[in-house]
Amino acid sequence: MHGVLVIDKPAGLTSAGAVEKVRRALRLDRAGHGGTLDPIATGVLPVCVGAGTKLAQFLLADDKAYEAEAVLGVETDTLDRTGRVVAEHPVAVTRDALLAVLAAHLGEQAQVPPMYSAIKQGGVRLYDRARAGEEVERAPRPIRIDRLDLLAFEPPRFRIAVACSKGTYIRSLVADIGRALLAGAHLAELRRTRSGRFTIEQAVALDRLDEATLVSPAAATGLARVTVAAALVPRVLGGVQLPVAALGTEGLEQFQLVDEDGALLAIAHPHAGRTIYDRVFPELRRP
Repeated sequence: MHGVLVIDKPAGLTSAGAVEKVRRALRLDRAGHGGTLDPIATGVLPVCVGAGTKLAQFLLADDKAYEAEAVLGVETDTLDRTGRVVAEHPVAVTRDALLAVLAAHLGEQAQVPPMYSAIKQGGVRLYDRARAGEEVERAPRPIRIDRLDLLAFEPPRFRIAVACSKGTYIRSLVADIGRALLAGAHLAELRRTRSGRFTIEQAVALDRLDEATLVSPAAATGLARVTVAAALVPRVLGGVQLPVAALGTEGLEQFQLVDEDGALLAIAHPHAGRTIYDRVFPELRRP
């Protein structure tokens, strides 16, 4: 069993916990996820199985989309409803003011990751340092917000739809919106509606895994697909760095190589006119 299953992760479960439930239910040897969701979050969680686990790094790089509910007037140390309240403010925010702040947060920008995150600094996870009572400087990271629509506004709560680049923390975005409104805010609910090519419409609950469709490795990424001539397949699977011209991959930054039956052979990129393999998939070749 090789490919990607699209799961609708329930609240209260870690991404690793969801993967373990899938692995046990389907009796899989290998499984991993293609993008972490916080325990309070629900929605699209791509679960890579078998040789599909080699795709996880490429799925992590994909853009994401979310629907989020936030509460104005209350700030927490985790930036979401699971945290300790650290500040409270009166809420005198109008719909027009909120719309203006949302518009101002569109586009490319730098975001400071939250203390309660899995990012390592000095070899230690930030959330471990936060739980120890530490507050450390975090370098801003480049992100991109493509969509930020107001879905509902019933003060002190509002709902937004977000489309964004990888590495965007919706908790931090909500906190930044709250600060811009001089009211503070924290994340109350979060649902991921898209992760790369995978949408909430494809996602199945953990108790309905028998209804899940296994997405083939060749269909799991949006990378350009290049068919390899049969004579060259053994050389690709053997890691031979063929000339770009031999594969017809000129002008591509990264691509997937498939055989004439459409089975994924490798994901690769060019360097100095040669083909460099990021991942090779001999397991997917039919005997």
